[in-house]
Amino acid sequence: MSNERLATHGTSRGGSVNEIWTIVHRERDALIRDLEALNPQEWTTPSLCPGWDVHSVLAHLVNDAKSTRLGFVGRMIAAGFNFDRINALGIARERSTDPAQTLATFQEVCSRTTSAPAPLATRLVEIIVHGEDIRRPLGIEHQYPVAEVATGTAPSSVDSGG
Repeated sequence: MSNERLATHGTSRGGSVNEIWTIVHRERDALIRDLEALNPQEWTTPSLCPGWDVHSVLAHLVNDAKSTRLGFVGRMIAAGFNFDRINALGIARERSTDPAQTLATFQEVCSRTTSAPAPLATRLVEIIVHGEDIRRPLGIEHQYPVAEVATGTAPSSVDSGG
């Protein structure tokens, strides 16, 4: 079944595919709004991800949004099955010299429904966790849709990934 068909007709443990993607897209949009106001120095703020600044985490989210199952597998093989290496290569590929351009690229891909070969709920975890990796060091508070997030991240929904 194609991603498009799954995105409109399928279900995923912990919530329908549509429900999860709707939340992911809403959270990506909210992060974009929060980042539009950053000054140049704030982009270099260390994130909660060791070794990554705010700009690098955003580049990682761009890479994540662009990922497809087949593309991820190919990049994983090329990276020698090393998650740190695949992340570093993805950041290098997607991080523009100008943070505003990286943000513009994130805006362009924020409504995508493609994913690495992992449970769909991991896409929700990815945007929430990395959203906090960016927001907390910058002192930006964000309210998450608790009931929807709890459904999408129930232990049976997120049984693999990282």
